[in-house]
Amino acid sequence: MTQGRTIVFVGPTLPAAEVAARLPGARALPPVAVGDVLALRRRGVRQIAIIDGAFEHMAAVWHKEILLAIERGIAVWGAASMGALRAAELAPFGMRGVGAIYRAFAAGRLVADDEVAVAHLPAAYGYRATSEALVNLRDGIARAPMLSDRTRAALIELARARFYRERSWEALIGDARAAGLPRRQLDGLAAWPKPDRKAADARLLLRALGRPATPPPRLRVPRTWALRQLAAWVARESAESEPRSAAGAPRGGGAGRGHSM
Repeated sequence: MTQGRTIVFVGPTLPAAEVAARLPGARALPPVAVGDVLALRRRGVRQIAIIDGAFEHMAAVWHKEILLAIERGIAVWGAASMGALRAAELAPFGMRGVGAIYRAFAAGRLVADDEVAVAHLPAAYGYRATSEALVNLRDGIARAPMLSDRTRAALIELARARFYRERSWEALIGDARAAGLPRRQLDGLAAWPKPDRKAADARLLLRALGRPATPPPRLRVPRTWALRQLAAWVARESAESEPRSAAGAPRGGGAGRGHSM
């Protein structure tokens, strides 16, 4: 099912090497950006999985290019980060979501895009995250056995108050100490191994991709002026640029820090 026909847009949630190990034959590409799904139209792709996606240094993947892929009979999946957001938004049209983060967005328990946003290093450093996603902080706070309900609620508010690039467990615990939250509980939290909800959901998605899937629903996507302009831009970019890979730099260069969700 996956031999050369499954594309996974990933990094920083999981390294490309883990995708290759868990889903042999799949091709890992960097975080998805505008035009990337549309550019796959003539490559014999049968499944697309969106885990991570760009949103600040370049435009995010359009909803309609995902719908065009579904129209062409490609199964499109999402989880963990940008994939969870787009899957929750496009589930009525046939995009498939996996994992707790997707379910929380689909149910309206999570509504803000910055819940999954992180800062990360460039491609040369494997897109390693340099901040912690709010959904991971939420999950860890909910699971930590040493915390009282009052402390959990206070920690969530402190985590939300930080800009997404500045979020980390160390920053959160420092803010909590400054706010006078119970020291013994914070000491226990600091020493407690933190879960990674985004990575766990991404692994669930890879497992789902390895199983036979039902065909996507039939759609007809209107070819609007904006969509035609995007297609023309993708054609020009494809003619001028080398193909991207998970180990290479995205369009526009790979220097400096990135921002994905």
